[in-house]
Amino acid sequence: MAIHSHRFVETYQGPVGFGLNRETDENTLVFYLQKFSDDALISVMKQRFSDQEMADLFDRLSGLLRGHLNESEYHTLFLKEQPSR
Repeated sequence: MAIHSHRFVETYQGPVGFGLNRETDENTLVFYLQKFSDDALISVMKQRFSDQEMADLFDRLSGLLRGHLNESEYHTLFLKEQPSR
């Protein structure tokens, strides 16, 4: 059974655009991130990124994770680790 899910992009029927309102902005970000991480797309994109673009993207994503998740959330939600008993 897969531990990652990307169902939102498969079912979302609302508008995709940025700047209309907070709800649409949030949904658009989820939509774009899920589309961006599609295996076929990212396999092409990663080969075209410059070293600086890869570093910038990694730093930005890592910073967002550090800024918005506590350590427990990082391990369970991002790393998908099972809590130790």
